[in-house]
Amino acid sequence: MRKTRILLGVSGSISAYKAADLTNELTKIGYDVDVLMTQNSQAFITPLTLQSLSKRAVHTDVMSEQNPAFINHIELAKQADLFVIAPATANIIAKLANGIADDLLTTIALALEPSTPKLIAPAMNTKMYLHPLTQKNLQQLKDIGYQEIEPRQALLACGDFGPGALATVDTIIKEIEAVVSTQ
Repeated sequence: MRKTRILLGVSGSISAYKAADLTNELTKIGYDVDVLMTQNSQAFITPLTLQSLSKRAVHTDVMSEQNPAFINHIELAKQADLFVIAPATANIIAKLANGIADDLLTTIALALEPSTPKLIAPAMNTKMYLHPLTQKNLQQLKDIGYQEIEPRQALLACGDFGPGALATVDTIIKEIEAVVSTQ
């Protein structure tokens, strides 16, 4: 039996380091986890860390084609059983909501089958999360099938308190398993 294949997008938030725990736990459960990292996420956590935990290549560049017989971003999208972005910054949410595909993560998002389940876990400053444009962008994503894993209220890295902290790894895994169990 084929393992469930999860594409895990990691964008440039201070919460990017939590992608290591998420990748590790999902791999231990038995999922194949292909990690997609934005350039900004690599300032917070290295691809090598996530590769070591997933036991799979980490994908960082839309122009990197490891196998000339396949277009990497199309193949990854075709093979995905579930697409998860954790953490999702205001920037990545805005790009997705407006169809901008200027990096590997956003390009794959547009190449996914419409039926592929998509989860998005925002992580950002409270004011950014509650900003009407971010809320509008999240609603646009929900309208096309994304499910939001809502952020926690917490003391944020910037010192503000409010919604914007990445959901816990346990919460994200529960959401993933709920989606996978319906497939």
